[in-house]
Order: sequence, then C-alpha cells, then structure tokens
Amino acid sequence: MNSSNLLARNARKYPTNEAVICHGRRVTYKELDDQVNRFSNALKNLGIHQGDKVLIFMPNVLEFVVSYFAIQRIGAIVVPVNAKFTLTEVEYVAEHAEATAILVHEAIFAAVEKISNVNIKIKTGASQEDWYSYNELIVSGNNNEVACLLKEDDLSTILYTSGTTGKPKGVLFSYRNILAVAHMIAIEMEVKPESRILLMMPLTHSAPLHLFLMSAVLVGATNVLTPTFTPDLFIDSIETEKTTHFFGAPVAYLVTASHPRLRSADLSSMKWWVYGGAPLSEKEVRHLQQVFQTENLTCVYGLTEGGPSGSLLFGYEHKDKAGSIGKRAPFGTELRIVNEDGEDVAVGEVGEVVLYGEGNMVGYYRDEEATQAAFLEGWVKTGDLARYDEEGYIWIVDRKKDVIISGGVNIYPKEIEDRILQFEGIVEVAVVGVPHEEWGETVKAIYAAKKQIDEQELKDYLSQHLAKYKVPRIYEQVEALPRNASGKILKQQLKQQVVS
Repeated sequence: MNSSNLLARNARKYPTNEAVICHGRRVTYKELDDQVNRFSNALKNLGIHQGDKVLIFMPNVLEFVVSYFAIQRIGAIVVPVNAKFTLTEVEYVAEHAEATAILVHEAIFAAVEKISNVNIKIKTGASQEDWYSYNELIVSGNNNEVACLLKEDDLSTILYTSGTTGKPKGVLFSYRNILAVAHMIAIEMEVKPESRILLMMPLTHSAPLHLFLMSAVLVGATNVLTPTFTPDLFIDSIETEKTTHFFGAPVAYLVTASHPRLRSADLSSMKWWVYGGAPLSEKEVRHLQQVFQTENLTCVYGLTEGGPSGSLLFGYEHKDKAGSIGKRAPFGTELRIVNEDGEDVAVGEVGEVVLYGEGNMVGYYRDEEATQAAFLEGWVKTGDLARYDEEGYIWIVDRKKDVIISGGVNIYPKEIEDRILQFEGIVEVAVVGVPHEEWGETVKAIYAAKKQIDEQELKDYLSQHLAKYKVPRIYEQVEALPRNASGKILKQQLKQQVVS
C-alpha cells in the first residue's frame, strides 16, 4: 500500500465525502482523485519520472494536496518546502535534494521566481516565461487512472528539518514510515470518516502532514485547510466547519487565548485539542484549559526523524502531570530513556529519550555519517534529556545540545525557563550559556514581557526557587524572541548574537 492508492481507494469507497475544504472550495474524494490523475498525467508528460525529487513550495491550499498525491502517484519523491523560506534557502534544498522540478503557489511566487537550479518549474495561476501553469496542466491533463505500484518500503518523502543549529537535513521517509504514524493517530485520537481535521499549521512539517492529513486520508475524513493562522480565522473555521480535531504549536493556542472572541465562541464540535512541537509550562496548560473550556488538551511529543512519534499526555492526565510528556509511547512506538552507555536509567536519573517503531526515518538524505549518529541499534536518538518520576511519567529536562556546563556542573535551561515564566508579566524566555573565562559558561536569561521587568526583583525571585548556581547572572529584556516557522525559539541565533 502507498499514500496515493489510499486516496484512490477512498475515491471509490467514499466518493461524495468531502476530502478538502479550503477558501470556499469544497472537493470530494472522487473529485480530488480525478484532479490527482489529471496532474499525474501532466507531470509524466513533462518528463518527471519515478524516483525524481519534486519540491512543493506552497502554503496550506488545495493545490498542495493535489500536488502531494500526484507526485507520489507517478512514483516520484515529494519534497515539501517551508513556505516562508527565502530564495537562498529554497535553492539550498533544491540542490541538496537533487530536485528535478518545483511546484509553487502564486501567492508566494515572487520569493522563488528567479530560482535557477531546477529544470521543470510550475506555478499556479497563469504561465510566465519558463514557468508552466498548474491550472492549464490540470485542465489539459487527461483523467486516465495512473496505476501506482509502489510498495510500503519504497521511498516517499524528504522533509527538511528546521535547521535551528545549522543547515537543514533532509529526513527521508518510506511509505511504511508515514502509514505507521497515520495509523497511530487514527487509533489514538479516534479519527473516523465523519471527523473534520483543521489544518492551519504548515503541511511542510511532519506532524500536520503525516499525522493529521494522512490519518484523515487513511479513513476518509475531511481536511479543512487554511493557508495561514490567525486567532479570528481559527475561531471562524471551527464555528463554520464544525471541526473535530486541531493540532497546533503552543504559540497558536497562547495567542488565541487572549482573543476577546474566544469566550463567546461555539467550540462545541471540537473533540481533540492537540499541541506539540514545543513545550507548555504547567501554568500555561492551566490557563489554556480554562479559556478553551476543555479537559481534552492533549500533548503529542516526538520528532520529525521518528515520523513523528514519541509519547502522549492525554487530557485527563494534565490535572496532575501538566508539563510532562506522558508515560507511554503511542500505538506502534516504543520509548526508553538511556544513559551514555545505552542502558535504561533509574527513576529520577537523567538520560536521553530514544524511540523505536516503523515510523522511524530511513535516514538523512545524502548524509550517511549523520544517519549513523542518529541511531542507537535501531532506536532513533531524540537529543532530548529526560527523567521518569515515581509514577512512570516522563519529564523533559532539556535538549542535550542546550545543556550549559558552568564550572563543570550541568545546568538545564528548561528548568530555569519554566520558573521565569512564573514571574508576573514575562511571556517568553530563553536561557542560554554564554562564554566565561573562569567557569567556561555562565547563564543568561533573555525574555520578553508585557511590561518593563525589574531585573533585581526577578533575580531575587529566582534565588528563592533555584539553587544559586542555576540563577542567571546576565539578563536581557527584548521585544520578542526569534522563532522559526515551527514556533521554536532559535537559541543558536541568540548564542551567536552574544558571541558576536
């Protein structure tokens, strides 16, 4: 089985079910499959063959979904590219992926109009110079069924990591990897044909694409797409389309939480409020549960290289374990915390989270050294340091690469960040290590707040709750912290600013 054949099956099984709703356009599974066949035939006529890499540079629109399945239907490998990337970044991905073609949405066409290292170029809207028109190709393409004979272990997709610490890596997936995590979400979060999945986070990221779009297609559910995120659009989409599932980065929930419309909004259709991609503090979880009037706020923890998959913290567990990532891996996945020797750690001991399951990536594309370093006897190393509590719940201590070593002592920034977020007025924070001649590194806190923070008051507060060596020595208040498109704070950028 492969992703494209899943779509074809549901076109026969649920021909009148709505597959995609986007900006007033409503497409059934039969209509979507017809468009995929037309575009598949057009791509073949342009000379795109099995195994070729094809970039998709689009926001969350119908054309993204058609392109995704059409590329796979002819046996090519799909390479979704972050819609916020610059020309330089897109050209890097195109070069590294050895791309044959690129598909672009006209709304962001200006960003890549001058791309020079891809032979076949297609854009939505009208054709232009050496750019083919997606719309014309769909109209002119015949709708003869294209047979896709790929098996589960054939290659499907390359997703490029966010590159918070360097050049993005291409994470290579087989169909088996993607179908494994799609099945996982369908089982764990009750995705059924009558479900309506709200997709506002970029489909160029693994969780929206593999977990939610693909679980919907797996069972014949409806995907409600928006090309951007705003609190108003979020509320409107839920009320209008009666969506049942939403996955968002914590920042999406936190921004919406202060919106005046939220209190009176009709959110009764929603069954699953899912967050992931970055941690939420206990204080933030309590606040979101209150303003969204739900006990079903669910945390998914994982990483792109794992499919993504990792662990789950369900709504009922938040009462006592908010801030944890849960105590079990989801369907089809195993999780361990291991020490430097690869041995399971004891309760309370800090180690690295490792994952095992069919969702685990094939490897990093064109980077055998990094691939070997990413695995521990078949288990993917997450780079996250964590510990078990007495009840088996897992608490992330920090990213392995973010640990600060000051005077030979390990300091975990996340613990300090969680405490700083408890200080009135502070809305976001990053704690980083900065060079120190005597100690090697010292601790710096960089934060944004609703008001001017008295540095000494903050320091006194932290001194009451943290060991002396953990209390930051340096403080800086900024307007906002730099984040990537996933909402993750760019700590490496902050560190570079300190050094420079």
